[in-house]
Amino acid sequence: MPLWLALCVILGILIGTFYANHFSGNRLNIINSGSNRLNNLLHVIDDQYVDSVNMNDLVEKAIPQILAELDPHSTYISAKDVQAANDDLRGSFSGVGIEFVIRKDTVHIQNVIEGGPAENAGLQAGDKIVSVDDEKFVGEIVTNEEAMRRLKGPRGTKVKIGVMRYHQTDVKYYTVTRDDITTSSISATYMLDNVTGYIKIKNFGENTWGEVLSSLAQLESEGFERLVIDLRDNVGGYMTSAIQIADEFLPRNCRIVYTEGRKQPRQEFMSTGKGSYQKIPLVVLINEGSASASEIFAGAIQDNDRGTVIGRRSFGKGLVQQQMDFADGGLIRLTIARYYTPSGRCIQKPYTDGKDRDYEEDLLQRYQRGEYFSQDSIKHTGPAYHTRIGRTVYGGGGITPDIFVPEDTTDVTSYYKEAAMSGLILQFAFEYTDENRDKMKSIKSMKDLLSYLKRQNLVEQFANYAEKNGLKRRNLMIQKSHSLLDKYINSRIIYNMLDEQAWMEYLNIDDPTVAKALKVLRANEAFPKKE
Repeated sequence: MPLWLALCVILGILIGTFYANHFSGNRLNIINSGSNRLNNLLHVIDDQYVDSVNMNDLVEKAIPQILAELDPHSTYISAKDVQAANDDLRGSFSGVGIEFVIRKDTVHIQNVIEGGPAENAGLQAGDKIVSVDDEKFVGEIVTNEEAMRRLKGPRGTKVKIGVMRYHQTDVKYYTVTRDDITTSSISATYMLDNVTGYIKIKNFGENTWGEVLSSLAQLESEGFERLVIDLRDNVGGYMTSAIQIADEFLPRNCRIVYTEGRKQPRQEFMSTGKGSYQKIPLVVLINEGSASASEIFAGAIQDNDRGTVIGRRSFGKGLVQQQMDFADGGLIRLTIARYYTPSGRCIQKPYTDGKDRDYEEDLLQRYQRGEYFSQDSIKHTGPAYHTRIGRTVYGGGGITPDIFVPEDTTDVTSYYKEAAMSGLILQFAFEYTDENRDKMKSIKSMKDLLSYLKRQNLVEQFANYAEKNGLKRRNLMIQKSHSLLDKYINSRIIYNMLDEQAWMEYLNIDDPTVAKALKVLRANEAFPKKE
């Protein structure tokens, strides 16, 4: 009898398993019950779908779609893209040490990092890369991603690079030993006048605080008594870096920022009073490209009435992401909280979900309704708050500057727009640099190079070049936009021949926002007063 009972149980299990495997695919309750629906769905697809499915690829495509339903800033980064996503914020990567651009399906070396592996091996700005490790590297295969994949690599590894040099017909080969390349989050540090220092921060990375302290020490050695911090087009980065830098300027026990989320209790970040620059007159520059950590810093300075914020309304990103790693090397950056400025305002602009079209097109809509040109066009969607001394500030959509500086479109024409947006100006500037590199390589200062370029009639040269490349010549428009064309062309050649600092110094010469900052500082009006 026990033997027969055991056989019946086994038979029942086998019959049940047979029916479960062959008929349960039509029963949605397997998928729809409990919190494991997604796992169950993937299991059913893997088990019963008509064709074979690469489940890893399916999950890789599904994760971004799921996160996209949450908010605009929760995101998934695959394992192959993690290094590139983190390099800028880490402040270093391992590679050959060049800046490059792609022109006509070919990698052109734009700059060689001083003292880096490429310079030590003999590579020069202007070289065209035609092969990597004896494999041809020109044509449709050439992309930014593919070039970085081939040139970056672990420290100490070697890469053989074949280049064509200007006016030479033979390919030259250089073996470069990859090394750690340091990248700076500071674009420029220099004196605007005898007593006014200027620091341009392009992002907030792991090393930004230390870099800012070095910049401040440099300016101190040059006798600065007041400061402009330029955060225009700084898309943010690490909140910690913004807090550390704000702490350098704020007196003790000032709130810098606080965060709070559904599962994240309120966490406040206060100034320590240990900063060395608590009393220096300060102006912060922002625009619609300033986001996240930039807004934390600008909001802390504004709400504590520590300095004057000048420019245009910032982007409006007030969501905090936490990075979570997968075992395969991929990661997600999941929004876990909102951050709030000292006065209590959340400056996150409105959104409905991650696929909100209005959110994606917000900057375009601001432009179309005239916000870039008139302060009266700024649309405040949040409530009013008040700074320490009672000034009114608004939440719900970025940091509104204390002093508005409109975008100047006086000399913009359709010819200029097409020349800029088509890439023709960049292309002309690069080719001009290549053809005249030998003439200009002995010029080491921005002012001397600008003096040389002013004598070259570059706008006329560009108009001829553009006409040959499909942009119809419009003499009246060229005349109206002459100063804009001249500035754009000069700026790119200066960048190609010198560096980012020289480029910023040139762009700031007649920049209206920088001019307004200087005017405020010279009038001793950097510290806000009660309204």
